[in-house]
Amino acid sequence: MNQPTRPRRGLRAMADLATPMALRVAATLRLADHVAAGRRTPEAIATACGVHSGALDRLLRHLVTIGLFTRDGSGAYATTELGDQLRDDHPAGRRKWLDITGAVGRGDLSFVDLAYSIRTGEPAYPVRYGTPFWDDLAADPALSGTFDELMDHHIDLDNDGVAEAYPWADLGHVVDVGGGNGKLLSTLLTRHGGLRGTLVDLPGPAERARKTLHDHGLADRAEVRPGSFFDPLPPGAGGYILSAIIHDWDDDSAAAILRRCAEAAALSTAAPGVVLVIEAVGADGETPDTAMDLRMLTYYGGAERGVTAIGALAGRAGLAVRRVWPVERGSFMSIVELGVR
Repeated sequence: MNQPTRPRRGLRAMADLATPMALRVAATLRLADHVAAGRRTPEAIATACGVHSGALDRLLRHLVTIGLFTRDGSGAYATTELGDQLRDDHPAGRRKWLDITGAVGRGDLSFVDLAYSIRTGEPAYPVRYGTPFWDDLAADPALSGTFDELMDHHIDLDNDGVAEAYPWADLGHVVDVGGGNGKLLSTLLTRHGGLRGTLVDLPGPAERARKTLHDHGLADRAEVRPGSFFDPLPPGAGGYILSAIIHDWDDDSAAAILRRCAEAAALSTAAPGVVLVIEAVGADGETPDTAMDLRMLTYYGGAERGVTAIGALAGRAGLAVRRVWPVERGSFMSIVELGVR
């Protein structure tokens, strides 16, 4: 269970909005990239960014105060080791997550209306932007592209661990439900030579998945079917994968997705297939990341769930938890295996 921890900062510092917004604006304007390119004065950086030089200098001075930049006697700026992480080419890949013109950075601004979500249990994103998160992405290919890119980076970190954590080859054929651009399915098929796969996702991601599988030389062992996980799924596979899917949805929607998987799994000509829910369930299996949980609520009314909560949703879909397979990558990711009851 969550235990209270002693705050390392005072309440005012914990509640401060100036620093996180300064950091996000710095990421959005690519200030570290401009400095790396030799633009070290506020005037030179402002000209490149198309912003007010005096206001930018004030932003940079705060970034010096918090240890991301330095300023010499001539007024020229440089990044610190920590500030280097704001470069677009830094291997940690932090900048894109903070860019407020991208899907995740834009979504995080919904936290301004967190009180609405707490009062109502509904997402705050539509309050801020006038449309639900997924509809917003569907209407803007560029915004959707930033989301897919970030999810690819995030999921890539776990793909190898997921491929090692479960006896995938025993399933014979898997359906990656909402499989995005196909990187997870590609990893599974590459690691497990006898495995076949089908990926189901909306037309945009499905087309990218088709290219990914082709580029990895896997087109002969995989097919891609455009479609929604709220509609009937390809029947009879040995396993149905839901990787970082159900945390995006409220309980009713998540149960509906699981029910579609259960219906398809039950149609196997041999033993019923299994449903494999891949989520960050917390170190103890029951205490997910609380900040991410609030993010899921604020964006789209979803939730981070532990194994017990996943099991409760599974029960509504005619499934039951069989076993939990930890992903040994230090990410608290687990594969929750669900069987048809």
